[in-house]
Amino acid sequence: MTGPPPTETQAPDDAEVVAQSLEQPELFARLYDRYSADIHRYVTRRLGDGMADDITADTFLTAFRIRGRYDLTRTNARPWLYGIAGNLIGKQRRTEVRALKALARTGHDPVAASWVEETESRVAAQGPLAGALAALPAADRHVLLLVAWADLTYQEVAEALDIPVGTVRSRLNRARRKVRAALGADPAFVSDAAEVA
Repeated sequence: MTGPPPTETQAPDDAEVVAQSLEQPELFARLYDRYSADIHRYVTRRLGDGMADDITADTFLTAFRIRGRYDLTRTNARPWLYGIAGNLIGKQRRTEVRALKALARTGHDPVAASWVEETESRVAAQGPLAGALAALPAADRHVLLLVAWADLTYQEVAEALDIPVGTVRSRLNRARRKVRAALGADPAFVSDAAEVA
């Protein structure tokens, strides 16, 4: 870490926080303060409010335990944390798929009800989308939701999942095509600027 120490107005980047936390473990709390709300919101959308607290806590506990392996050339720890959260969500895959299938079948979304007020028409409209998401392979669904719900860039998704950017693009393209087809859209007439970029 070169350069002057951060001033009061310039907070240390995430890599500096991780590096400093190796000697002063309490500093790792800065990452929790920066990202816990985002991680919690993402987990809530995937698994519901009941599991979000535990998965969020486990994400930061795991990150703390393995912080010595963090790549200090990455100044943003957000993708790394989403990758850890994704692995923990993956262990709950059956719960997620079961909730998506229930929404597709009944139009009632207990997951969404735990994090946002929904009108009946919006929940009913989500049924087919939930069915399409449940039908996706886990790897494709994970990439799609990291982009759509966590607002990660392709590069950040690649870092989070430790896969090449090209794999992110192909999984995302495949997931979008399958979702569109499941929703009755003609893929020949639906284009996405992000896919061509």
